[in-house]
Amino acid sequence: MFRPRVIPCLLLKGDGLVKTIGFDNPRYLGDPINAVRIFNEKEADELIFLNIEASRPRRGLFGRLSRTGIPLDVVVRISRECMMPLTYGGGVRSVDDIRALFGVGVEKVALNTAAVENPGLVTEACDAFGSQSIIASIDARRRPGGEYEVFTHGGTNGTGMDPVSLAVELEARGAGEIIITSVEHDGTMQGYDLELTRRVADSVGIPVIACGGAGSLADLRAGYDDGNASALAAGSLFVYHGRKRAVLISYPSRSELRAVFGGA
Repeated sequence: MFRPRVIPCLLLKGDGLVKTIGFDNPRYLGDPINAVRIFNEKEADELIFLNIEASRPRRGLFGRLSRTGIPLDVVVRISRECMMPLTYGGGVRSVDDIRALFGVGVEKVALNTAAVENPGLVTEACDAFGSQSIIASIDARRRPGGEYEVFTHGGTNGTGMDPVSLAVELEARGAGEIIITSVEHDGTMQGYDLELTRRVADSVGIPVIACGGAGSLADLRAGYDDGNASALAAGSLFVYHGRKRAVLISYPSRSELRAVFGGA
């Protein structure tokens, strides 16, 4: 019986696992390797790791702006433990970066800031490695007038771009999937931005992964039914427990997923 993929989306800061709210105030959760081992035991469908520092400009020596890049040593540790398909995103700027990630066992690479700044990289990467291995990751905020705007650099830089138009372009350039994340909904556990997800999903013919805001299994179902997403990603849902958000790594059982998506 078909059901959509349910994917833990985990955030890296340095070599630690963190969680944000609205892309801000990262809370340290622990060692990412421990989380990977639990998701292995729980037989999660896939894992997505996003490095939240890699594309955010930081003031370095003499006030110069710098970026941290890909923590390949951390990715190697994660990949060695991970027993399911692994996606990595954050700080990827070239085909050589992508090749290095595939070389250490990553199955898919998510392009976010680089896909906006250099959309030709998406075409080049898909030609080199195949569309199935390249994901376009789009972060968006709702404007005061109700429309949506794409943000890059970890949600800090407004582009003036419409996420639907960007999704259509990146599909045309070969991207095999799209992750659409609502910046405002991130970490709120109040549900996905279904309108944003639906607009993007209805505009393209490739799988769309909803991300940002899921707080219950019902939210996952809503992302599928009402957001028209092909897959559902979540962070807080799988790393927190209870109203006080105690840290507890979890993932629904097969029977729980069948109960949620049994009619899908």
